[in-house]
Amino acid sequence: MAIREEVFYEGGPHIGDLIINVLVGFTVLGIPLTVGAVVRALWLRYRITNRRLTVIGGWMGRDRWDVIHREIKSIIAVPRGLGFWGDMVVTLQDGTRLEMRAVPNFREVEEFLRKQAKLEPATADT
Repeated sequence: MAIREEVFYEGGPHIGDLIINVLVGFTVLGIPLTVGAVVRALWLRYRITNRRLTVIGGWMGRDRWDVIHREIKSIIAVPRGLGFWGDMVVTLQDGTRLEMRAVPNFREVEEFLRKQAKLEPATADT
């Protein structure tokens, strides 16, 4: 009996990340941030299901990472953009770290991933 894979979130980074970085890009020092935000907006995609976490990114979306929930050791999330989106670092059992930038609804995503990976709920000091 196969367990049906249900999608919790599928999409790209939060649009606010792109907007703020484009505004910052009007300064010379902000140009690298703007380029990074544009690359993320074009080619970064997240797919979070009840069975796995998939991140597609890199130049022209050529890199792909698939992680099943039981491989997740810890999750750290940091709010960005006044809390509308956040960055996350997912550490795997083998010590590998997967960075997820500008995740929309990151609090709900973090809670969902913690539940699926059977991790302790996040505390205020993490």
